[in-house]
Amino acid sequence: MSLALDIRAERLPLRAPFRISRGVKTHAEVVVAALSDGLVLGRGECVPYPRYGETVASVTAELVAAGARLAAGEPAPEVLAAMAAGAARNALDCALWDLAARQGAGSASARLGRPAPGPIPTAVTISLDAPDAMRAAAAAVADAPLLKVKLDADDPAARLRAVAQGAPDARLILDPNEGWTLPILMAMAGPISRLKVAMVEQPLPSEDDAGLAGLDYPAPLCADESAHFAADVERVADRYQMVNVKLDKAGGLTGALAMVERAHALGMGVLAGCMVSSSLSIAPAMWVGALADAADLDGPWWLVDDRPGGTRVERGLLYPPRPGFWGEPGPRP
Repeated sequence: MSLALDIRAERLPLRAPFRISRGVKTHAEVVVAALSDGLVLGRGECVPYPRYGETVASVTAELVAAGARLAAGEPAPEVLAAMAAGAARNALDCALWDLAARQGAGSASARLGRPAPGPIPTAVTISLDAPDAMRAAAAAVADAPLLKVKLDADDPAARLRAVAQGAPDARLILDPNEGWTLPILMAMAGPISRLKVAMVEQPLPSEDDAGLAGLDYPAPLCADESAHFAADVERVADRYQMVNVKLDKAGGLTGALAMVERAHALGMGVLAGCMVSSSLSIAPAMWVGALADAADLDGPWWLVDDRPGGTRVERGLLYPPRPGFWGEPGPRP
């Protein structure tokens, strides 16, 4: 059976600049894959990430090639298996999950044999800024129990203290986005040990993290850029205690679930992560969040306008989308 794949790039405005150690963005650049059998339509969304050599153009080209094979009648599992893990494969994999549900193969819940995710706690991100601005941003969401704090190498201790002052009851995920060195990480051990730090995510560049092996540190270290898919997890298990599982890295929900399973088998904790995206990315990611030790799935919270019927974040709780939004039979909300 041939399938038609429609590919659409979208630029979604953010309600505030999103700054990390690598730069700043004012829009979420997403690519939507809509897969049709002529009767029903399945959707998936991905976020191309320049850090991994991806652009909107390169991801679109990957999906165009996959769409040509699907239109020629090549089985979808074979087309998907031929794609490298990454954003394009994520969009197609999630579109296939959604399409299967609408074709009558069963909802994601039925196929996974688990109840659909209910509200789950999620981190709310504090963008990198001057300490006073970060303190104010933290105070504005101080009712959220978990905050993700973006940091770089410029006086991270002052920024960390400012966020802790703004939201004294919140637990903190620190994310330098590969922006520290080992000496900075060690210098931050003192401040981290005195505050409510739940984990430190990818402090060093992925190519320079060998020095983390066997390191005794006051907070768990979580791999992000160092681990993309299931095969990476064992390779970094001596350096990190946790791994950030993102659908855009793992190549979709299928790959992300395999990554979770491998991490748990090795005794590692899991952080369910995301890019800045719409609820079409977050709906399948909630299945990872339901299995994770912590979730960082606030991508749509940054958008001026999310998709109708999508997820919402209130006081640090991520609420699922309306019935029918993704991975379920029936009309969309």
